[in-house]
Amino acid sequence: MHRSLTVYFHQRQAESNSMKKIIFSLLLVTGLINTASAVEGNIEAGKAKSGMCAACHGANGLNPSPNFPNLAGQHADYIAKQLQSFKAGNRTDAMMAPMAAGLSEQDMADLGAFYASQSRSGEKPADATTVAGNESVAAAPKFVADAAIGKSIYELGDASRSIAACISCHGKEGRSDVLVYPNLAKQHSAYIEKQLQNFKAGTRKDPAMNQFAAALSNEEIQHIGAYFVDTKAVANVKVRQPVVSAALTEHAVAGKVKAAACGACHGSDGNALVAMYPKLAGQNAIYIAKQLADFKAGDASGRNDPVMAGMVAALSEQDMLELGSYFASQKSSAGNGKANDLGKQLYFGGDAARGITACAACHGVMGKGMAKAGFPSVAGQHTDYLVSQLAKFKQKSRSNDKNKMMRSIAKKLKKADVDALTQFMSSL
Repeated sequence: MHRSLTVYFHQRQAESNSMKKIIFSLLLVTGLINTASAVEGNIEAGKAKSGMCAACHGANGLNPSPNFPNLAGQHADYIAKQLQSFKAGNRTDAMMAPMAAGLSEQDMADLGAFYASQSRSGEKPADATTVAGNESVAAAPKFVADAAIGKSIYELGDASRSIAACISCHGKEGRSDVLVYPNLAKQHSAYIEKQLQNFKAGTRKDPAMNQFAAALSNEEIQHIGAYFVDTKAVANVKVRQPVVSAALTEHAVAGKVKAAACGACHGSDGNALVAMYPKLAGQNAIYIAKQLADFKAGDASGRNDPVMAGMVAALSEQDMLELGSYFASQKSSAGNGKANDLGKQLYFGGDAARGITACAACHGVMGKGMAKAGFPSVAGQHTDYLVSQLAKFKQKSRSNDKNKMMRSIAKKLKKADVDALTQFMSSL
């Protein structure tokens, strides 16, 4: 019995030792595989392997066809990562899937190294006259997009809609410093638009990009594409926070019909052409409705105007709400003011020594106001109108401000302050 137990334990010990050797071997192999996955690309080897890519991407990674991305000067890590995604099916494309299926990690690294070494100068490759055997024809733009708007979206984003600034990941003018984020500089604008549409539709998966693109309108995507046609062309254009027209609600649709009577002074879309009249486009609906009610109340409200009194006399509260909703849904045109240091200082910092509160505290960093608090937008407003309203608050001929806030500030402003401040607010 003792001998049998001894033999049994020896057998178990041997089996245990064998299992340990197997596990160790597996770990070793796994480690080697992981090490092999971090392969270094070879430029010359990549050049030899790039022949199959040339039909779509050009011999040196530059192709005039907007349907295919430029690869020249792209980060090697990014190229390898995308090829891996095509092979794994994480990124779907009917043409790229079979092209990537037979590639090893070394092939992907070599191709990445080759294309990363090529110039993004924008010069056409020697064989650029043909694409897969056919004459290349530049695609005509569907509409005239605005590169300046695209630049603003790219550099500023829009926090109000959770649109992050592209520049933080893709770098100034699309030159990314982060190897896993693609360079966009010198990329085909049509390709950039296509990928943003794919991210927006969810056919290309990336949590950050899906969220970003979903918040963009189709027009904004084309504006971004227009920016990358030639980023140098708008290098000196000052970026502005994008202003997007709100969706027309049921109230806004009703307000549009009723706004016809307002068009003579304020413009059919709320962008008054005469500087003495305020722009209503993009103004918050609550503020507009309150001002209409105040005009109707006249002296009792602290805002009296003989012209406006006659216009609002027959309006109901519902009419005022609908008019406010319509004008709030419209896009405001750019102001006629020019930025200046004194105006900027007063707007953002006020003047503590004189008891002047910073305007940004109520009207917001971008001058868009605070709708729920009832503070109006001042960005892009006519300078003449802004000057006239500050004068009325100073003279107390307008007194419908909350807690005398505007009257207490306006009386402390000198003429130079008013001139600088209204110019700055209009420039926002």
